[in-house]
Amino acid sequence: MGRVAVARHDGTAVIAITKHGATLARDLAARLPGARLILSDKFRHIGGAAAEYYSGPLSARIGAWFQTYDQLIFHVSLGAVVRLIAPHLQSKETDPAVLVIDDAGRFVISVLSGHVGGANAYTEEVARAIGATPVITTASDVGQTIPVDILGRELGWQVDPATHGHITRVSAAVVNEEPVAFVQETGERGWWTRDTPLPRSITLYDSLDGVPDTAAAILWVTDRVPAGPAWERIAPRTVIYRPRSLVLGLGCDKGASRETLLEAIYKALEGAALSLMCVRGVATIDAKRNEPGLRALCDEMDWDFVTYPAAQLAAVPDIPNPSDVVLKYMGTPAVGEPAAMLSAGVGPGGLVVEKLKYKGADDLNATVSVARVAF
Repeated sequence: MGRVAVARHDGTAVIAITKHGATLARDLAARLPGARLILSDKFRHIGGAAAEYYSGPLSARIGAWFQTYDQLIFHVSLGAVVRLIAPHLQSKETDPAVLVIDDAGRFVISVLSGHVGGANAYTEEVARAIGATPVITTASDVGQTIPVDILGRELGWQVDPATHGHITRVSAAVVNEEPVAFVQETGERGWWTRDTPLPRSITLYDSLDGVPDTAAAILWVTDRVPAGPAWERIAPRTVIYRPRSLVLGLGCDKGASRETLLEAIYKALEGAALSLMCVRGVATIDAKRNEPGLRALCDEMDWDFVTYPAAQLAAVPDIPNPSDVVLKYMGTPAVGEPAAMLSAGVGPGGLVVEKLKYKGADDLNATVSVARVAF
């Protein structure tokens, strides 16, 4: 049996209330990096110094464990676990993953937060590690189809909050094999990771233009912000995914504030109907590497930050908006446009926003260019 190496599982608790369960829990916890073994006080001879012990009713501990751990693995009967956790359930967005392992170690059951909490994937990994059978009842996993709520999560995609409320309706269409349109305008192409073919009920499109009115649901991977009557017609049956597909090419006066830079970015993105959620990173010239406002903004937004030498920026051909003034002071006829193009791996055709200039409340200037990443 091997170790289970799962990045999220630093917050795992392995819990048992019986003698056999305590032995199994001890062995499993040893294979889970960072896992906490929690046993009844009567099993100190099994858990030793490495375990945490409790006395009294298990129900008194569940609330604290729900707040503390990302994953809870119970060596307790399924019915008992359901009763124990029921008063503490809040949302699949926040509840921990809950797994149950029977007292003989033959089955690992995904009980709660199968998709968002990762319980289904964890169930399969734990089952492999202990030689047990995984038990998963989530329809999209059993049916080998698209998990609407977590599609592309491993690629960094996020569901746009504006369409989060549509997930249940769209998921039902997917698992019931109704006609579903998958529209991918941008983002990584390797999103289908199952061994089985894509279900026949799902049709791929490059844009919304070809999607028929008969589509029961639409999964739309885009960095655009939709609006207008056409969007309103399809919105209730659509879930939008936001890939990290945009690079911001920034230039600024020395000392430009974080606020000025952010306002410039908002103006550029809003003018082109692009989503801030899709920004992957910022690119600029080496001379701006240590600009405090720029660094603070990238740190705050968790954006990648890359800089290029002036000579490399100057060598980028066909820049739409070269400037003699910029050339005089920076050694390159442009900063933001070539920086965005280099970082995104595109030519001028990949620019979705050409240089936009903005003067902030600090009376300092910032320029923004936006390029769409070549996937």
